[in-house]
Amino acid sequence: MPSTLEALQAEILSLSPLDRAKLLDRLISSLDADVEAEAEWDAVAEAREQELDSGKTPAASIEVALASLEARFPG
Repeated sequence: MPSTLEALQAEILSLSPLDRAKLLDRLISSLDADVEAEAEWDAVAEAREQELDSGKTPAASIEVALASLEARFPG
């Protein structure tokens, strides 16, 4: 007799790709339990977007950004 997890997996895999993607989004969201931390990250992202929009902070190309990250975090 298959386990509950195996039975659930088989049922999920029988869903359409769109429904599996929706379910995956919901499952991932359910793991983001720290609402306060998420709100703080949203505020940081909003502030940085405003800095870019206002010209206070210049935008960097993806190549420059990746090179900076690779230099900072080698390997």
